[in-house]
Amino acid sequence: MLLYALIVFLVGACGGLVLASYVLRGKLAPWAVSLLHALLGASGLILLVAAILTGDGIGTLPVLALCVFLVAALFGFHLASIHYGKRVALKRVVLTHAGFAVTGAVLLIAAVVMQ
Repeated sequence: MLLYALIVFLVGACGGLVLASYVLRGKLAPWAVSLLHALLGASGLILLVAAILTGDGIGTLPVLALCVFLVAALFGFHLASIHYGKRVALKRVVLTHAGFAVTGAVLLIAAVVMQ
């Protein structure tokens, strides 16, 4: 199940790249992409929690990845609230969100490879 969580997160990251490209150009991103990105991120979190609870994600790395992804999700909620207000987010907030998400993905990749 860790692999499924990783795949969902990586597909969601593609949407994140699209969203970030809009923000870095100072434009408001499309809502459809934003909602899909959020849905994939939430689905990845659910799969990761399920993997940890069922024993598929045994070890420190999956739990650490979950913690990092949760911090990324908090930044994501903040970014969504800015987007909802029809404002373009600060670039540093987008890059911080992306940094946590990439770190979580790297940890999850390591967990899948070491499994």
